Amino acid sequence: MVAIPRRYRPRSPNTSAGTCLTVTEFDKTSFKVGCAPETLRRTNLGSLKKGSNVNLERAVSASTRMGGHFVQGHVDTIASIVSVTPDGNALTFRFKPRDSAVLRYIVEKGYVTIDGASLTVTNVQDGPDGWWEVMLIAYTQEKVVTAAKKSGDHVNVEVDQVGKYVEKSVAGYFEGAANGEFAILEKMVNKLVDEKLKSLGK
Repeated sequence: MVAIPRRYRPRSPNTSAGTCLTVTEFDKTSFKVGCAPETLRRTNLGSLKKGSNVNLERAVSASTRMGGHFVQGHVDTIASIVSVTPDGNALTFRFKPRDSAVLRYIVEKGYVTIDGASLTVTNVQDGPDGWWEVMLIAYTQEKVVTAAKKSGDHVNVEVDQVGKYVEKSVAGYFEGAANGEFAILEKMVNKLVDEKLKSLGK
């Protein structure tokens, strides 16, 4: 159980350390949630101990003003902190995912969710030993638990769901509707090659 404001109620969804969970019991100072085996396999919740801090956020309602990154609380994998580098009053965190396949959804200046906090990707390196970086400004450092973590610690990661939908839609098109014809792909590749050659003066 963790200390929590009264606005959390039984059966209301909320995110704890970036994981969407259902409140099953609560009183004036705490609440309980249940964690399924799938949740424990995907997240770092199983490693939490009494006194561990977590980020908390209530689920938004349909009437809430929305913008930016839509966070579902559906964790894709965990990542380890490779390094923490001060930059003025900000901190640059480098993360290496347990599952390197998620790197295809992480792009520079895109979004990634770390322990429930939506952050902007400042740098990314693809490949089996790939990583990405985010920068925590001073204000964010005061609000999220990630700022207190160090190299070797683990975080929950949720990638931007839009990338997954786009990938599945494109794959579905080429596997089905395209009937084996890749004319549109050929046009896209030719256009990119032409633009690159033009920029090189060729």
